[in-house]
Amino acid sequence: SRRASTTKARFAASTLPMAKKGNDVWQTRVDLAATYRLCDRMGYNEGICNHLTAMVPGSEDQFLVIPYGMAWSEVTASSLLLVDGKGNVLEGEGTVEDTAFYIHSRIHLYDPKNRGCVLHTHMPWSTALCCLKGMKLEMCHQNCLRFYNSIAYDTEFNGLVLNQNEADRLNSVMENNHVLFHANHGVIVVGPNVAEAFDDLYYLERAAQVTVLAMSTGRPLNIISDEIAHKFQEDLRNGKNEWATLHFESRKRELLAGDDADFCT
Repeated sequence: SRRASTTKARFAASTLPMAKKGNDVWQTRVDLAATYRLCDRMGYNEGICNHLTAMVPGSEDQFLVIPYGMAWSEVTASSLLLVDGKGNVLEGEGTVEDTAFYIHSRIHLYDPKNRGCVLHTHMPWSTALCCLKGMKLEMCHQNCLRFYNSIAYDTEFNGLVLNQNEADRLNSVMENNHVLFHANHGVIVVGPNVAEAFDDLYYLERAAQVTVLAMSTGRPLNIISDEIAHKFQEDLRNGKNEWATLHFESRKRELLAGDDADFCT
């Protein structure tokens, strides 16, 4: 029965190694694996492409990433590769996709402390905006205000990012912003940790969805004033870390209660 299967899943989840006491590296693996599963559920992935990475705590040039060819729905904490800034696989089985290495390594190395997590997706609503002339996320909804003055827009598309020069160019456009819209391509979201990066990725897609739907009516957008946007940002800073953590923890509990409970193995 449905109730019996749910109970079984919860019982099994309670025995899984969600965290190993004092092991920040394992916790980062668990959190990144959860993000892959959540983004898969939400339709943010595209085939076996796109990539989500997280810096290893205590390191300035080592990060975790999915092995190329693995579906996001298959990712577990132990299946993630540990890679260094030169592309060497230090732990795990498999290879790193070239664009994943170039994009993520350069962004992480730019500021390891504030770019502890880098999420690159082609999620549909945000990517739709990247396909428009101007591709601006207008400040027309509360969720949009989360990204007021923190989005960089790269209007130059040069194909696949397969070398350090192009990766560095993307990085230079992004500067100190925590979101990049890349024309004809997709978005990159960075954060100091997995929870905050995931929270921003989620709300960015929600903001883009509402914006595109509003634009589809053909009527003018009702833009929020800069004064209100500044005030919103001030209020957001006071609780953003806590809100992001609570949101992310609730999502992990959803995974543990269902068919994705093995993410933390």
